[in-house]
Amino acid sequence: MKLLRFSYGGQTHAGVVTPKGIVPVTEINAKLGSKVPNDLLAIIESGDLTALRDAAQADALPPSEVKPLLPYPVPPKIWCIGLNYKSHAEDINAVQPEEPGSFMKPASCLFEPGGDIILPPPHVSNDVDAEGELGVIIGKKCRFVPMEDVPSVIFGYTTTLDLTALDVLAKNPRYLTRAKSIDTFFSFGPVIVTADEISDVNNLEVITEHNGGICSRDFVRNMRHLPYKLLSFHSDFFTWNPGDVLSTGCPKGARIKAGDTVRARIDGVGTTDANVT
Repeated sequence: MKLLRFSYGGQTHAGVVTPKGIVPVTEINAKLGSKVPNDLLAIIESGDLTALRDAAQADALPPSEVKPLLPYPVPPKIWCIGLNYKSHAEDINAVQPEEPGSFMKPASCLFEPGGDIILPPPHVSNDVDAEGELGVIIGKKCRFVPMEDVPSVIFGYTTTLDLTALDVLAKNPRYLTRAKSIDTFFSFGPVIVTADEISDVNNLEVITEHNGGICSRDFVRNMRHLPYKLLSFHSDFFTWNPGDVLSTGCPKGARIKAGDTVRARIDGVGTTDANVT
């Protein structure tokens, strides 16, 4: 099942992507007499997708008539992984850490999928890259999760765009959070695909497109630390909450400038697009 949040007719809705179009939750409730919340984060928190599986029975909107949005504007946590692919470490002349290299990003750096990345002024940063990544959406509150239980706490997957001010980072690796937190330096969605749709997450291919061409591509299985391990490992340190976004790393980033376009693409999951201004 593919879920998204979108605007239509001046209102914001949660909905299901079906072969016949976008089915709003409000239409599902009207057709089936269900009480699914019209909010994607609330749906994730509820863990109940029963009524949504009958979305095909309700009226759909043409995709061209809706505006996709961030799945939710303020994720409980945005937890990201750096240098998880060898090619990315080589690209920025860094050494892959033995343990997962992780950092957080504030919600203030989010931009709408399909929207604009606004480059900072040159005195702040003059060397920015955009990185397409696989995002894991947490479905249950959990801590100390053994590897064998990881599938039971994942709600689904999405695509993410993670940006870095490389010149800020080069000054001192301790500036990683600052280099990653500039406004419009992260997006995810608009589609979240539920975990049952992905038979083997390690076989997904993560692609970053830059100005219509492919900048980098690699399979999840080539990560130094695979998604299940990342979720389990970090659960020893803090509580995961429903709706948390775990962005798992990029094969290689695309150096961007004003006028460029960039896209994160994972076949079977979705795309996150952006224009650079």
